[in-house]
Amino acid sequence: MENNGGETKKWKFQGNKNSTMASNITIRGILNMVMENLNLNNQVIALGHGDPSHSPCFRTSPIAEDALVKSLRSSKFNCYAPTVGILPARKAVAEYLSRDLPHKLSPEDVFLTLGCTQAIEAVIGALACPGANILLPRPGFPYYEARCAYSGLEYRHFDLLPEKGWEVDLDAVEALADDNTVAMVIINPGNPCGNVYSYEHLEKVAKTARKLGILVITDEVYGHLAFGSKPFVPMAVFANIVPVLTLGSISKRWVVPGWRLGWLVANDQQGILHKSGLVESFKGFLNISSDPATFIQGAIPDILENTNEEFFSNIVKVLGQVADICYEKLEEIPSITCPNKPEGSMFVMGKLNMSLLKDIQDDTDFCMKLAKEENVVVLPGTAVGLNNWVRITFALEPRVLKQGLERIKAFCERHGV
Repeated sequence: MENNGGETKKWKFQGNKNSTMASNITIRGILNMVMENLNLNNQVIALGHGDPSHSPCFRTSPIAEDALVKSLRSSKFNCYAPTVGILPARKAVAEYLSRDLPHKLSPEDVFLTLGCTQAIEAVIGALACPGANILLPRPGFPYYEARCAYSGLEYRHFDLLPEKGWEVDLDAVEALADDNTVAMVIINPGNPCGNVYSYEHLEKVAKTARKLGILVITDEVYGHLAFGSKPFVPMAVFANIVPVLTLGSISKRWVVPGWRLGWLVANDQQGILHKSGLVESFKGFLNISSDPATFIQGAIPDILENTNEEFFSNIVKVLGQVADICYEKLEEIPSITCPNKPEGSMFVMGKLNMSLLKDIQDDTDFCMKLAKEENVVVLPGTAVGLNNWVRITFALEPRVLKQGLERIKAFCERHGV
């Protein structure tokens, strides 16, 4: 190879294929592919993301905004933070979560992260020992699969049962587990299914995990966003039965996903997580990664302690209203079936009746053509583990949501048999 500096045998660098492959199975990666079909000169209705922060009816609390400004203007938080997070913020998270638990968390149980995604990275990285495997829900949140693929941790899927309100198939969990299984993941309230688990079902999950000798990782980023018949119950209520790692953030309940403040919490009443070395592994991961912005950490005590119940109640009320709109509108579309009315989070899963659709090959093709013809974005079910399903986000202004669903109905009628 000739160049101005002389002769080079061969350039010795190349891209990491694991990074490329992992990104191909993330929601962002798949939605980016779908959005390439949009006409950006016309109104786009995004029913694919779980980010309602642009909608006026989902604006965050003024108390949270004021707390952030106060933290920034104090000049106390322009510094680097400890890798596990500043103590006042960790203490505030511990106290916030302890309100719903029979035991009291300490600041030492809490590790602050860059949103819930970094908490996932820390957990998967800590568990990725040679030969280990982890059990993930299907459908689920594909960032778990992406991080497992990147970290070399084998993952196995257990099904969620739509006919039982998307409960965990616990028989499948027992059948999948072996001597190398280290953990199982649950997401409650559910993404992508919009389900909320009952106290009784979570207790069964805890007892099954204890029987298998595995820990439970509970993704509660949509915690408290429950508007159906079942209240939100934290998995850590059962930490006396099984070790529980709680992942969460302020992103969804406060509607501030761009603030990137999350947590990883060890509910370890019997000291099992410490004895296993997992807690030290979390610290090690955080020592070689980035931290949440210090001034946002500085605002956390005010945000968690002072946000009033009226704000939370209003968010849940609006979510319930738009969930009703979404479910009722989808009921008008014969080619899309929703097995359950959503009771929590911001999503609903709809099954495509391919026999009632022409010129549509599968769920990905459905979403691509919908984006191109109607400028509406929904997520293919393939992205979350279910072929020929779609995940629809209902956390929008009611008027915009109705308009988006009318466009989906028109699309389905146009492509109907």
